[in-house]
Amino acid sequence: MIYFKYLRWKNFLSTGNVFTELKLDKAKSTLVVGENGAGKSTMLDALSFALYGKPFRKINKPQLMNTINQKGLEVQVEFRVGKKEYIIVRGVKPNKFEIYENGNIVNQDAAARDYQEVLEKNILKLNHKSFSQIVVLGSSTFVPFMQLPSMHRREVIEDLLDIQIFSTMNTLLKDKVNNNKSEILDNDYNINLAEEKIKMQHQYINELKQNTEKRVNEAKVKIAKAEKEKQDYNTLIDALQEQVNTLQESVSDFESLTKKKSKVEQLEYKLQEKIKKLEHDIEFYQDHDNCPVCKQDIEEDFKDQTIEEKEASLKETNDGFSQLKEEWQLINTRIQEISSVQLDISSKQNEISSNNSHINALNKLIDSINEDINSIDDSNKSDKSDKKKLETLEKALVKLQAYKEELINERSVLDIASMILKDSGIKTRIIKQYIPVMNKLINKYLAAMDFFVDFQLDENFNETIKSRFRDVFSYASFSEGEKMRIDLALLFTWRAVSKLRNSVSTNLLIMDEVFDSSLDNTGTEEFLKILNDLTSDTNVFIISHKGDQLYDKFHSVIRFEKHKNFSRIAA
Repeated sequence: MIYFKYLRWKNFLSTGNVFTELKLDKAKSTLVVGENGAGKSTMLDALSFALYGKPFRKINKPQLMNTINQKGLEVQVEFRVGKKEYIIVRGVKPNKFEIYENGNIVNQDAAARDYQEVLEKNILKLNHKSFSQIVVLGSSTFVPFMQLPSMHRREVIEDLLDIQIFSTMNTLLKDKVNNNKSEILDNDYNINLAEEKIKMQHQYINELKQNTEKRVNEAKVKIAKAEKEKQDYNTLIDALQEQVNTLQESVSDFESLTKKKSKVEQLEYKLQEKIKKLEHDIEFYQDHDNCPVCKQDIEEDFKDQTIEEKEASLKETNDGFSQLKEEWQLINTRIQEISSVQLDISSKQNEISSNNSHINALNKLIDSINEDINSIDDSNKSDKSDKKKLETLEKALVKLQAYKEELINERSVLDIASMILKDSGIKTRIIKQYIPVMNKLINKYLAAMDFFVDFQLDENFNETIKSRFRDVFSYASFSEGEKMRIDLALLFTWRAVSKLRNSVSTNLLIMDEVFDSSLDNTGTEEFLKILNDLTSDTNVFIISHKGDQLYDKFHSVIRFEKHKNFSRIAA
């Protein structure tokens, strides 16, 4: 039960910068009076704004601010739910929205809308539509239950009977249904994928068996061809090597000739030096008669004898040099012949090296082919591995199929739950149980106001009204006073049912100018009789212009007045 205790507001509509405070549980029945524009109905808007962030009447939010102070709008409401005490503070300039539970502020969500949802769903358990049908009845903006569309009527009753949880469950169920559907589609895809993998694995194993022998034979043919090429290269190499050996034997004197040539060249040099010296000496004795060193005369006989001896030696030396030159020429010719043979040897060795490279390449090719053969053999040996992989795929498929069965079973359960949770399901069954109780209470309150009709609501909350229990009417068929009696009967019924359900039961009932239009004196008297019955556990506020006629009918009277253009409670 929501037990309202205090309501305070300032800078709200025509109220000034001083809190106006109402003790909501002070009296069982309170009459609220005042001149037009004095601020009587401000309490409705203040309470609605505090709880829901919007006024009860159709007033734009910017217009709620006092136009003179233009800041500091604040509304506070205190109430108790069970053993928990709550204070709601809401304001504008500065913007403020705070919820206090037992003196501690409730953690605020990032979005004010989320915070409001916490207040409505977890604390009040009462939305604004139900608030406007059960707690407050206003003549200006109130839309009677019978004038609501069928969908909104159902929302009020579901809120009243506290069965909105089934709507929430149905929303969550839809998400589960969608997830189930998505998982079934994913599972079907995975099953198809697994079946395709198994099919491909079977094909792979079969093709492996069929192609192994063919691949081995092709590899062996390649090896035989490579071996034949190797043999041809080896034969060619042997022939070339034999030629190289023969050539090398034919030039075996190369080293000795090289040494001999060197010695001949050295001897040639010495002979050339000797020839130069002899020619010089001969020239000296021919050109000189005395010694340039000792200055003595050289005897003619000595000169002739010496020249003769040196010319003889020169001739002998020149003959030796000519012979030596001929020998050098022979040696050099032989060395050139040997160089030509060595070039031929080098060419043949290069050819041998090239052939060896071909043989090495063929050996690598043979090794590679043998590795392929071994790989083919290994693949045959790994046939067990392929079969094991196939078994793993088949086991995975079995699991996927089992999971699909689980998902299908889950879908069946969800389908049943959907049938239960949709509007024609469990909610309708609960509503069916309460419809007779509601109809009985409605007719009870109508009779108490001397309005004797048989009023019946069906499961879709469409009315059937029989006057004199035979003539069928609709709500629109009655006068405004009769409609008001029906509206009041419904209001009292909703409160009684909410108290019975202990869902949105509250101690507060506020009625704005319900006496001032549609109810005549007789209706007013009957209504007050019902009201007195309700005040045993309810704090009722009646806002009215008929103050003079009603003072003695209430336990308390509050008068609003205008003072210096600001609304306040008169002392």
